[in-house]
Amino acid sequence: MIRVLVVDDQPVVAEGHSLYVQRVPGFEVVGIELDGAGALRRCADGGVDLVLLDLDMPGMHGLEVARALQAMRQGPDIMVLTASRDVPSIREAVRSGAVHYVIKPFAFATLRAKLLHYASFAAAATGDREVLDQGEIDAALAALRDPAGQQLAKGMSNETMAAIRSAIRAEPDGLSASRAAEIIGASRVTARRYLEHLADTGGCERVPVYGRAGRPEVTYRMRMLS
Repeated sequence: MIRVLVVDDQPVVAEGHSLYVQRVPGFEVVGIELDGAGALRRCADGGVDLVLLDLDMPGMHGLEVARALQAMRQGPDIMVLTASRDVPSIREAVRSGAVHYVIKPFAFATLRAKLLHYASFAAAATGDREVLDQGEIDAALAALRDPAGQQLAKGMSNETMAAIRSAIRAEPDGLSASRAAEIIGASRVTARRYLEHLADTGGCERVPVYGRAGRPEVTYRMRMLS
């Protein structure tokens, strides 16, 4: 059983993540902490294998917590769950030992997949021993990573999704399905399907545009984070 500590300064969010973890076979939640100092004290007591760690917390920032956990003898592994989408934070989290970086908000299926990949890695990398060869190392690391990334619905391609993401980044004020279709060279129906998938999975947000007769037009833009 993999013992998990949930760390998030928002109690409702922390409880939600805890409930998610408890639905995944092979994992148990051993505690919830609302700040970095509490997380370090709990981990120092032992009995924690994996920390689900928020970054933007008052007092001690999550990256400081991650670095302190890395310095801890036989410290736990770290999986970052955060609303921070900036590349420097991602790079620093990786440098600080994060095995995964999951952007809020996310669905249960997303966290479940990351946890199960981690469980496969933990099983392959357990014990104080020497590996047989390079292949054993490669297999352990492959178990940790999901080469397909976030699973798309049937008939959707990673290439088209990448084009849609680029279109949204290029027009931060928002774009319609028609405009997205024009940019990526696809039909409006296709563009809207990808945009809706992104909105449903937290990749962008829907913004209704009023002022015309009939139903308001929906545009899609990068999520505005507080």
